[in-house]
Amino acid sequence: MKIATWNINGVKARIDNLLAWLEESQPDIACLQEIKSVDENFPRLEIEALGYHVETHGQKGFNGVAILSKLRFDEVNRRLPGDETDEQSRFIEGVFSTSAGALRVVSLYLPNGNPVGTEKFPYKLGWMERLERWTAGRLALEEPLVLAGDYNVIAKPIDAKNPSAWVDDALFQPETREAFRRLEWLGMTDAIRAVTDEQLFTFWDYQAGAWQKDNGIRIDHLLLSPEAGRHLSSAAVEKHVRAWEKPSDHVPVAIDLALEAAA
Repeated sequence: MKIATWNINGVKARIDNLLAWLEESQPDIACLQEIKSVDENFPRLEIEALGYHVETHGQKGFNGVAILSKLRFDEVNRRLPGDETDEQSRFIEGVFSTSAGALRVVSLYLPNGNPVGTEKFPYKLGWMERLERWTAGRLALEEPLVLAGDYNVIAKPIDAKNPSAWVDDALFQPETREAFRRLEWLGMTDAIRAVTDEQLFTFWDYQAGAWQKDNGIRIDHLLLSPEAGRHLSSAAVEKHVRAWEKPSDHVPVAIDLALEAAA
């Protein structure tokens, strides 16, 4: 079973790329972030025509997450619990029936947090604390769980071409990296780092020739529970998508799990 995550950076602006990628890559489950669309305007018909079920948690103009799945959804949960005042659309969970029982897949778009020194950074850290609490609760179920998305976290220096350029950025602050490590300490595995120590990037800014210079960072991650991690067979960054016409500044990251849809 192939599960992928991609910050699409505007689904309507990049629908052609999305459809081309779905046909080329053939993920069984695709998690999208920054769809920048309300639910009723999401281009579901084009995606459903390729054999996908579509669930969204949208927001006008910015944010927004979605899960596209060839498997039928058994359950869908929107919004990260823990703060009833948080109206930003950044979290959706789908539950699916597989050969290993229930599989839980989350598409998440973690807050950027910049500029540090404004209310945006405490919001980021608070969101990560809520995610940690939620994840601990889900881990107690002892089911395969995949947290896929744009974390806006540069976890380690190797995850940036020029780490020194990010020392004042919210993505690379010690508190941010510690919060990410706490998720791992719960028992979650960074899928890419489970298969390679190679320096890989998932984001290249549109400015200053970042793509041409390969001046990137790795901020899109799939974290796996022990029950999901034991089924991991491969993980890869689909870097070539960044060279397509009118690209997102992010590229897809995909894993293969030795699971099958329930009969």
